Amino acid sequence: MKTTLLHPWHEAAGARFAAFAGFDMPIQYPLGAVEEHRLTRRSLGFFDIDHMGQLIISGNGAGEALSGLVSSRILDMKPQEARYALLLNEAGGVIDDLFIYREEDGDTWFVVVNAGNRETDIEHLRARLPPGVGLRDISEETYMISLQGKRAVELMDRLSGGRVSAMPRFSMSRGEIRGIPLRIGRTGYTGEDGVELFYDAARAREFWEYLLAQAAEAGIEAGPVGLAARDSLRFEAGMPLHGHEISPTISPLEGGLSWACDFEKDFVGKTALLAQKAAGLNRRLVTINITGGVPREGYPIVSGEGREIGRCVSGMFCPSTGTYSANALVPPEYAGIGGRLTVLIREKPKEGVVVKRPLYIPVYRRAT
Repeated sequence: MKTTLLHPWHEAAGARFAAFAGFDMPIQYPLGAVEEHRLTRRSLGFFDIDHMGQLIISGNGAGEALSGLVSSRILDMKPQEARYALLLNEAGGVIDDLFIYREEDGDTWFVVVNAGNRETDIEHLRARLPPGVGLRDISEETYMISLQGKRAVELMDRLSGGRVSAMPRFSMSRGEIRGIPLRIGRTGYTGEDGVELFYDAARAREFWEYLLAQAAEAGIEAGPVGLAARDSLRFEAGMPLHGHEISPTISPLEGGLSWACDFEKDFVGKTALLAQKAAGLNRRLVTINITGGVPREGYPIVSGEGREIGRCVSGMFCPSTGTYSANALVPPEYAGIGGRLTVLIREKPKEGVVVKRPLYIPVYRRAT
């Protein structure tokens, strides 16, 4: 079992741990997952997410080559822009979901991958990148943390001379704080504003503790947040978790991610997705609010006629909405908003209703 370099810090902070993607990761702290969730929504949460991987793809024609391997349009990105993308197999299933950042030189690409898929992604990409385009895995030398919440940018502005608030959402810049060079991404996985920071792994704990101390000095309520709250935050905001809402056997069309597929360009998996679209979907991702119990992954979804029509792919208590909710894949005829479905929780039927996704509108999608 791998650990991040902050593992001793988490132990000292009283974290509870569990296995995730081959890492022994902090799941929650003494504050509790629900309060950690609420802390992030109202102020500032600190996330150790160094289980994620980071790759550099560069060389003559790197952008063209990468464009053909991911679903999203990337060649129109300006230097320092960031974009969400999917890495698909030939059948249109999702190998991984990625964040791609275009570096300042224009044809160097910084790619963030999910921990459990890192080796698979590298193998998939290297097998398809042409000669002259290189892939370098910098995950071990790079540390990744995230600061998310209403006061995240305020803290970063305090430390960077106002630089971060001037950055557009979905962008990256290079900077230096406390003598530590870093990449600053105006990105995140919570539905809140915030940043993802990439810096020298040798200074992992030093920088983490410095940022927490600076938040305290500025009077900003802040604290560490474990993977349990990270999961409920992303769930409420309608963000997929690989292996749940998307997977090698779940397509972007089924998972509600057609917006991340640019059908005006070629990419691996496009032919399969077009065929699926033409034939019509057999299932679609929905969110269901349930009365009388906590839904969990794998619980059956039953129609009004008593027939099993799908399974929950994620489920939990959502602190921001106060609901017990699940994501599930069901036939399209059962996916309408307001539709009544039954969830079997420990074999007991519980009433559910299909609701509009996402439960929590990300702050960057709200009208100003």
